[in-house]
Amino acid sequence: METFKIKGEYIELNSLLKVMGWCDNGAEANAAIDNGEVRVNGVQEFRRRNKIRAGHKVEFSKKSVMVG
Repeated sequence: METFKIKGEYIELNSLLKVMGWCDNGAEANAAIDNGEVRVNGVQEFRRRNKIRAGHKVEFSKKSVMVG
């Protein structure tokens, strides 16, 4: 599992997928979320701009990151 340190209060889910290099662009990140391929804290997530905060775990395509 990787870790990612946010600089502000939160990072939007689609932006996190891009920053982690899991998706090449915003359209790809949004499609992955729309298709139900992303889980936040073990729950399937469909909100593209879900606010990911410290302590959240995001999973996508057999990869996971703990946000701190």
